[in-house]
Parts: sequence; structure tokens; C-alpha cells
Amino acid sequence: MLERIESVSRAHSDQPFASASPRPPEDEDGGRTGLWANGPGNNSDGMSDELLEWLASVADDPYAFALGAFPWGQEGTVLAKFDGPLDWQRDVMEGIRIALQEGTMTPEQAIGYAQAIEEPQPIQMATATGHGVGKSALVSMVTLWAFTTFPDCRGVITANTETQLKTKTWAELGRWFNLCWFTRDHFTLNATSLVSKDPSRERTWRIDMIAWSETNPEAFAGMHNRGKRLLIIFDEASAIADIIWETIEGATTDSDTQIIWLVFGNPTRNSGRFRDCFLEGHHASMWKSRQIDSRTVAITNKSRFERWEKIYGEDSDWFRIRVKGMFPRHGEMEFFSASDIDAAMAPDREVFVDAFTPLAIGVDVARFGRNNSVIFPRKGRDARTLERKLYSGISTTELANRVFDTFTQWRPDGIFIDGGGVGGGVVDQCREKRLFVWEVQFGGKDDITGIYTNTTGEKYANKRAAMYGALRAWLSTGMLPAIPELRTAMLAIKYTFTKKDEIQLISKEDLLDENPDLDLDTLDALCLTFGGPLHRNAFAGGDHPHPKANAAECEYDPYSEERMNA
Repeated sequence: MLERIESVSRAHSDQPFASASPRPPEDEDGGRTGLWANGPGNNSDGMSDELLEWLASVADDPYAFALGAFPWGQEGTVLAKFDGPLDWQRDVMEGIRIALQEGTMTPEQAIGYAQAIEEPQPIQMATATGHGVGKSALVSMVTLWAFTTFPDCRGVITANTETQLKTKTWAELGRWFNLCWFTRDHFTLNATSLVSKDPSRERTWRIDMIAWSETNPEAFAGMHNRGKRLLIIFDEASAIADIIWETIEGATTDSDTQIIWLVFGNPTRNSGRFRDCFLEGHHASMWKSRQIDSRTVAITNKSRFERWEKIYGEDSDWFRIRVKGMFPRHGEMEFFSASDIDAAMAPDREVFVDAFTPLAIGVDVARFGRNNSVIFPRKGRDARTLERKLYSGISTTELANRVFDTFTQWRPDGIFIDGGGVGGGVVDQCREKRLFVWEVQFGGKDDITGIYTNTTGEKYANKRAAMYGALRAWLSTGMLPAIPELRTAMLAIKYTFTKKDEIQLISKEDLLDENPDLDLDTLDALCLTFGGPLHRNAFAGGDHPHPKANAAECEYDPYSEERMNA
């Protein structure tokens, strides 16, 4: 099969470049005819002559490939309402075609080109986009084009996280692989690779999914494919470490090789190699870059963007990144410092806490089945000694009982419960048990900044942001438990500024939309311990014996022997 495609490809490469390669034959109703209707497999090579001819004709034209490979406008498919790729997707594909055209020049053109540069340069394209524009779909279409139209094509696809790579990028590739009418007959999509069904070419005709690691950049070394085609794709490229970019660059030095390196992502950081691909970046001259505003793309949710604009403001960094496809002005917008978190979690961190230090309890109430309800204790600067309590799948009544048990055990000086949603039920039931609790509304007014926290001069948009701000100020001298999911959650918190110059945290809903695996329950419970002022007292709570509740000391004993004998 390889030899047949190569021979046909050479025949087409000798012809003048066509701006629009042919699509597979269609009948009067737009359906595929003859061999195309039933798929290939009608000769000894396993591919029909028509398929071979067509693959060769679109080998340098990903847009023409996409038009012919997928069932656009076909009833009963997910593409029934589309007549082809989206406009911005088409522009990227056309950019690839134009770049490849430089490699198919006439002899006279080639002589003039060689005077300017010794070797054709790799095709390097960087695309920064807002949310929901169809990045993964484009990655899938380009991957299938590059792989199926060039025998012995090799490639690698990676993303910001292994979860993103497996559940989004690779999963989307699987969807488009199944939509393509001929791929399943000749190629195999495995859990981590796309390979030819030809046993003799499993190692040479393949694209691999590889999760990157800063400690193991060698996994990307050796990505050479001299004389053939090499495809490299970074998804959510902002978060991919510079060392991986540098390692990949070593594969772009082969001569006589068609090298296509495409990077996509939300522009979440204003530093790093992804940022450097764009205007004024150190590597901008080596990249063809474009930025896509989500509002200009037909399939995006415009009403949601309007809601974001009202909440964060059109010129906020949040809106710039998630909608406009523009890089932030104020850096990465990370609310907590990684060094402060690590110092607070370090085993050698020691803090002073005495018997008079008040004990605060934060209670985060689970709202969904996969969430946990959390009771988190903090005694002054010490949030480590007393362990948090996690509960999964319990009712509000059961959680209220657990809060009461915790009160009996530790006698906290303040119990702060998230009163939003179903949390109000826990608050009511705790009060029925005669517990004094604080009902905290995350969206309520900031009533704590500068009163007892070290945040004087800072302005917060609501109570949630203010409590997080109090935790941030506390971190430098506080002691945290070394809980991995707590550290991950803290580093995931992002912020922007409102039109009133107030600190506005990115909403929990939006954070989880970006990272569904994020666990914010423990962090929210910890932040709730900063929900109000508590004062030092001689009967402060903790893990020690406590006087009996409502016990009163009195010298008068009506049942004493003296009184009974009177």
C-alpha cells in the first residue's frame, strides 16, 4: 500500500498546485457513489484506486481533506448542521496548505528560493483562542489529514495535563476517527497511539499521545523522521514547560523532512514559550500566530460571554483570556504563591499556639454527588494538628449531627458554615441543636477585611474573596497539612479586578468548568475558618478536656448530709 500511495503522490507533486483539491465522487443527492459508498478495499493493496488518487491529491491540502473525509450536512450525524469546518479552522488549514505550497515549487521558483534560504523551514503555527471555539476538533482533523495522506508519517500529541490529553484531546480524536469514512478499514486508534494496520509499519507509521513531564523530557527526544512527514501538536500549550519545547526543537532540524508543528491554547500566561510565539515574543519571527475571539465563532455560547462580561468586565484579564484569546496584562493571576503554600506545608514549619488561642471550625457542605462535605479545624496559626473530617454522600441532617459531635469533642469558639444552597439546611439544624453557628454567604458583602485580618488596604468584591485574602495573608506564618489536593486547589485559584478595582476571584463554577477534577471542598472549608473574628479566652477550644456544658459552681448543696438531717 505504501508504494502505491507514494507513486500516486509523486505523480501529483509533478502537477501544478491546485487551490482546491477534488472531493470524493458524489451522486446527485450529495451521497458518495460506487466504491466510496461502501468504503475502500477492492484491490490487493486494500485501498481502491479512487481512494489512493484522492489521498494523494489532498496530501498538501488539509481543508480539502476535511471536506471529503467527514459527513458534513449528512442527516443522522453530529455534522448534519454544518457544511464544513468553521471559518477560523479553515483559515488555519489554508495556512498549512500555503506553507506546504512553498515545498512544491517549479524548478525556476526553487532556484530563486534556494538563493534566499538553504533549506525549507518547519511549518510552525501558534493559535491562541478563547473558550469553546473547537480547538480539539481542528486538532483531530489536522491529525487525521497529516497521518493518512503521507505514508510513514510520524507524530506526537501532548497537552497541559494528562487528564486534558486523555479525556479531551485524544477523546475528540477518537470521535473524528469514527466519523471519517475510510480510517477504520486501514488504521487503528489505540488508547495512546494511532497506527497503520500494516504490521510491517506499526513502528514507522504512527502518532503517539505522550503526557509530558519536566523530569523526563527525554520522552520527546528522538522525534526525527528524515525524508518523511513529522507532525507535532501541543494542546493548551501555555502550561507546557519550556524544557519540552526545547527538546522538541531538536526534532525540527532534519533536512528533506516535512515538519508541521502546531500549538494551541488559551493564553493564560504572559510569559513562557507559548507567549513568545506571538507579537513581541522572543520567538515570534519563527511562528505564524493568530488569536481567535470566541465571540466571532459561530458555535460559541454568546449569552455566557455576556454574563462573564457583566461579572468580570470586558477589559479584565479573565475576559481577555477566556473570550478574546488575548494574553493577560497582570501575569498569571495566581492568587496564592506556590512558595508560601510549600512553606506552610513544610514538616519543619512551627507556630506558637497556646490554650487561649481560639479554635475555628469551617464547614463546607457538599452540593453534588461527587463532592465531599468537609469540617476543617484551625486553631490560630495551626491548621495542621487537628485533622479535617471528610464525609461523602451524607445528608444535611447527618452532617449537622457530625458538626454537633465535633462541637462536643473540641468545643470550638466559632463554627462557620457555608449557608449557600443546601448549606442553609445544615445551619438551621445546627441551631435547632442549640449550637451558635455563623452562616456565611460567599457572595455576600465583605465584612472582615482590615477588621482582624492582615489585609488592611485591600479591596475585595465579596465575602468569598475576602476570606481567601485572609488565608493568603495568614499563609506566611501559618501551618497547613500536606494534603496534595489542597495544594492543587490553592494553585488553581485565579483572580481579576472589577471596575471598582476590587479583587474578584474566578467563580467556582468556571474553575470546575476548566478542570472538572479539581477538588475545592477542603480549601473552601479552610477559608471558612476566616469567616469572622474570634477572641482569645481562657476556655478556648481544642483537643483537650473541657468543662461540662452549663455546669455551674455553687457552695449550696440541698442534698448534703447537713441539709438532709436538718
